[in-house]
Amino acid sequence: MPTRSRVQQVAVNLPTQLHAPEVSWTREVDVVVLGSGAAGLAAALAARPVRDVLIVTKDTLDAGSTAWAQGGLAAVLDPADTFGEHVRDTLDAGAGLCDEAAVTSLVRDAPTAIQYLELLGAAFDPGSDGLRALTREGGHSRSRIVHAGGDQSGAEVQRTLDMNAINAGVEVMDHAFALDLVFGKSNRGRRQIAGVRIAKLDEYGNVESVGLVTAPAVVIATGGYGQVFASTSNPPAVTGDGHALALRAGLTLRDLEFVQFHPTVLWHPADSSQQQMLISEAVRGEGAVLFDAAGERVMVGVHPQEDLAPRDVVASAISARMAQAPAGVDDHVYLDATKIDNFAERFPFITKACRAAGIDPLTQRIPVAPAAHYTCGGIDSNLDGLTEVDGLFAVGEVAYTGVHGANRLASNSLTESLVVGTRVGRNLAWKLPERVKPDDAQPIGVTGLLHDSLRSDVRVAMSKHIGVLRRPESLQLTIDALSAVAEKVGADVAPTRRNFEATNILTVATAVAASALARTESRGCHRRTDFTEQRADWVCHLEVALTSDSVTIRGIPAEA
Repeated sequence: MPTRSRVQQVAVNLPTQLHAPEVSWTREVDVVVLGSGAAGLAAALAARPVRDVLIVTKDTLDAGSTAWAQGGLAAVLDPADTFGEHVRDTLDAGAGLCDEAAVTSLVRDAPTAIQYLELLGAAFDPGSDGLRALTREGGHSRSRIVHAGGDQSGAEVQRTLDMNAINAGVEVMDHAFALDLVFGKSNRGRRQIAGVRIAKLDEYGNVESVGLVTAPAVVIATGGYGQVFASTSNPPAVTGDGHALALRAGLTLRDLEFVQFHPTVLWHPADSSQQQMLISEAVRGEGAVLFDAAGERVMVGVHPQEDLAPRDVVASAISARMAQAPAGVDDHVYLDATKIDNFAERFPFITKACRAAGIDPLTQRIPVAPAAHYTCGGIDSNLDGLTEVDGLFAVGEVAYTGVHGANRLASNSLTESLVVGTRVGRNLAWKLPERVKPDDAQPIGVTGLLHDSLRSDVRVAMSKHIGVLRRPESLQLTIDALSAVAEKVGADVAPTRRNFEATNILTVATAVAASALARTESRGCHRRTDFTEQRADWVCHLEVALTSDSVTIRGIPAEA
């Protein structure tokens, strides 16, 4: 790791608090969980037997990314597989930036997590031997992915955790937006979490009231920020709310430049408004092959594993091939799955989505293109969910734990969400942090909102310039454009869900763009056209923080 580093700042006026009406009600609970995906539900369920737990979700329980996950959960379940191989595959995919101790801990707990889900009622697809069916995905040297319903694994995990959490007495406050964290002082004089400010929404997303939920423990489990990009596999609710919440609170975030673009998302013309459906990596695991529009293989000679190379390699290869515009086609390639005998049975959801788009995957090649899919960085934390603030925890995609490094290994994310979420909930069941009173005068700083009509300006710029292949001039142009958009943030913008989300998208986009500009190398899923190779001095993590007038990037190697 470099011994000397420097700081880089981007001057921009972003709100440090979301504009909303005054607090008119209060609640007191033991644990508040922000988000209702696998990580949040696992934490809530594990804490519930002895704690009063409230899940806060801006939509409904199943509106996040978990229910859309097609691939499954990675774990060593085959007697021929080993923990060492799973660790090695994860480290290889992470391109030198994984925390090996964290990876090892996750891998060792993964089989128990699968068994735990089964005890809760999850039904994973059986193999011909009656045991769990295991498939292989990109970057894995073995078949170690358990799945459910063929390609509906996330939906089964969501269903199982939803049912058990509700039955255990976890309370859900839906259509409620987490605005900002509230802090107090511990007996030792340390900054400590005191609760969270919540806006309750009506059916149209307008604010009905604002309240303060106080708790000695707040768990941020809000997922990623795929909707920061115009082209994404993520559902509409995934707008980086937890990342922005943490930035406004002055917390440190890490590795935001590492955005994993799934190589194969069902392509639609630019004027289409259809959901961008993910074509699971498991399809290539079962033998599907990538071709360009001229009928040439895409992955031959690119990587020893060819079509089963890690996602960053495949996404980069597809983007490079599209830039060549073979046969005049520059916005997609094709995935040939026609030789998979049982495709419709193995991938029923994908089959339905393709046919809805006018493609029969049993006889036709599927048009695909890369799209923003998973965010490897997040709130600086660890595999116990601990952050720099006492009482504040981060789990799931919103968290940086050191597991994913510069590129996530396929199907490690649901596993991590379940393992870390359960650990956090279990630890809170054993012992709660100190309950503190909110400070009488919470720091306000810059307050305001971005109007939702400007959301698309941010998202289109991010997809165009901060996508798979990043050019230096485009990075700076994007930062300048985002700074100009930030000038339009104002306290006169109505407090609504759409405007809250637009503000969060702008905040996270600026932090991501600044991080991407600062890292002058190509590593994992961060690819620069001017620095095409990994550099030894960049085996380090960039830290991002927000002040009232700038985004600050720390940890840049002095020699870079």
